[in-house]
Amino acid sequence: MTPDVAAGRWALALRLAIFAACFAVMQHLYTRAAGTALETFIVNHLTVGTAAAILDWADPTLGVTARGSRLTAPGGGINVLNGCEGTDVAFLLLSGFLVAPVPWRRRLAGMGAGLALLFVLNQVRVIALFHTVRSAREWFDVLHGTVAPLVLVAATGAFFLLWIGGTNSRPDDDTT
Repeated sequence: MTPDVAAGRWALALRLAIFAACFAVMQHLYTRAAGTALETFIVNHLTVGTAAAILDWADPTLGVTARGSRLTAPGGGINVLNGCEGTDVAFLLLSGFLVAPVPWRRRLAGMGAGLALLFVLNQVRVIALFHTVRSAREWFDVLHGTVAPLVLVAATGAFFLLWIGGTNSRPDDDTT
């Protein structure tokens, strides 16, 4: 093995270790925030409140309201718990950008654009789960536990790869 190949492998291993550490720290800190104003803001206001507003705008006859972490309506609703608000995928995305070999301006723009995309995708997920529990309850568990999380992770991962693949600059070149 040449010195360049060995150095490249060590650099990749270091990036992977930093990625894992960043994700673990963010996840741990958010877990410690359970029951705080931060979690209430993210779950009740950003996630549930926004979903209720979208559902009410799309079909006011549904009678959807946000009650804390619950989307309620005649005919059924859902409870959005810690983990259903998309923070775990956001932490994966942010950790990836923190170690990505891209210029800082592109990295920060990618974080912002990625979080915005993730927010929209998670709103689609929550709204789809709301409709599923009301109209096809037998599909809820597989959609909630398998399909929707995989789609969210895959779409966010694809965004990340496309974003970092679009740069030809050196990581320390912050002119882009």
